[in-house]
Amino acid sequence: MNENQNIEWKENWRDEYLKWICGFANAMGGKLYIGMDDSGKVVGVADASKLLEDIPNKVRDVLGIVVDVNLLEENGQKYLEIDVPPYSNPINYKGQYHYRTGSTKQELKGTALNQFILQRTGKHWDEFPIERAQIEELSVNALNRFRKEAARSGRVDKGVLNDTTEHLLSDLRLIDDDTRHLTRAALLLFHPEPERFVNGAYIKIGFFRDDKGNLEFQDEIHGPLMEQVDKAIDLIKTKYLIYRISYEGISRRETPQFPLEALRESLMNSIAHKDYASAVPIQISVFPDHITFWNAGQLPENWTMERLFESHPSSPYNPLIANAFFRSGDIESWGRGYKRIMDAIEEYKLLPPILEMLNGLMITYYTDVRSQLAAQNVEEKYIPIIEYAVKNGSVTNSDVQNILGISKSTASRVFQQLTDWLDIQGTTGKGTYYIVKGSQRVHK
Repeated sequence: MNENQNIEWKENWRDEYLKWICGFANAMGGKLYIGMDDSGKVVGVADASKLLEDIPNKVRDVLGIVVDVNLLEENGQKYLEIDVPPYSNPINYKGQYHYRTGSTKQELKGTALNQFILQRTGKHWDEFPIERAQIEELSVNALNRFRKEAARSGRVDKGVLNDTTEHLLSDLRLIDDDTRHLTRAALLLFHPEPERFVNGAYIKIGFFRDDKGNLEFQDEIHGPLMEQVDKAIDLIKTKYLIYRISYEGISRRETPQFPLEALRESLMNSIAHKDYASAVPIQISVFPDHITFWNAGQLPENWTMERLFESHPSSPYNPLIANAFFRSGDIESWGRGYKRIMDAIEEYKLLPPILEMLNGLMITYYTDVRSQLAAQNVEEKYIPIIEYAVKNGSVTNSDVQNILGISKSTASRVFQQLTDWLDIQGTTGKGTYYIVKGSQRVHK
């Protein structure tokens, strides 16, 4: 028997070992042995009979749970087995939440604690009610904006839209059924000063001259989330983007350097999936050749980055906030945001954006294929091949022969070096071609 996720040895009892019992209760349960040394050898405990009575009482009084304490004996040495069952509700030791992981005990704090409590209560963070806020405090402009957009989307009954604000909020599940208090989601969406209740509930936008962090100018967008969306997009369009001028006949066209549809989807994803308990604002960083959206959110459990670009069910971190934006038409359809991003990216002839987990989820768009590949340290000789595939939808062995002036066999070896970027399509031989990974384009 070795120490592991469910077993811990201690030579003598100390009251601080209630923390270990707390950790077992919050994890998968386990057994704490008193009277065994670090090697697992029974050394006995002198006051076993007294502890047999004291420990259950201390566990009950301090942790509020019940555990079995068994008196065992080996080679004449008495020792104790404390059998701790797992508990579905969060257990705390004097206000501290401990958790057993591997063969160690950790105190949960910050985001980890918040996520743990949410999982155990079966609620999402944005569902919790706030006592010190009234419906009368909510922003009329934000509510009117919702009513107007929801009427246009047709996703809320007209009778509900024309009814009282209380009825509307109840229909959106933004009023807690038990307490009748406004939820966190309601205050974030519609309160004129949501930061009175949730720190960091705003958006920061900055323009950087280069990747060394040289900030040229910045803006902050505060107020209800229902209004932050429009303000942020308008500010990005009017102040932060560069437009390419072109003409179709006598008609002048202005094309932004990034696809606006993709930027809007990324902003909506940031708002719906952000961990607002982090107290860190959504951050949008604009550079001459790329733009990043970052929020303190996490992927759903057991999800990968790749799954985001596949067809998947929606799993918003803040479902009430996401639902309100869906009803208003700001989110077009559940789980389809990244499909819309890819459609916009392919229309612009760009590579899929870069997704990274950096203390949160960050998505980066580049203005052109070459800049993105150079930033990812792709060899110069391979860049024209990937550019060709993006521009034309696919690339063949013959195309690579022409691009690089090489033989068929050498071109085949080149494709072997580009498996991180290109996916093979078709059967071996003449019908084989390659498309950009994550691309939805078809071969022409």
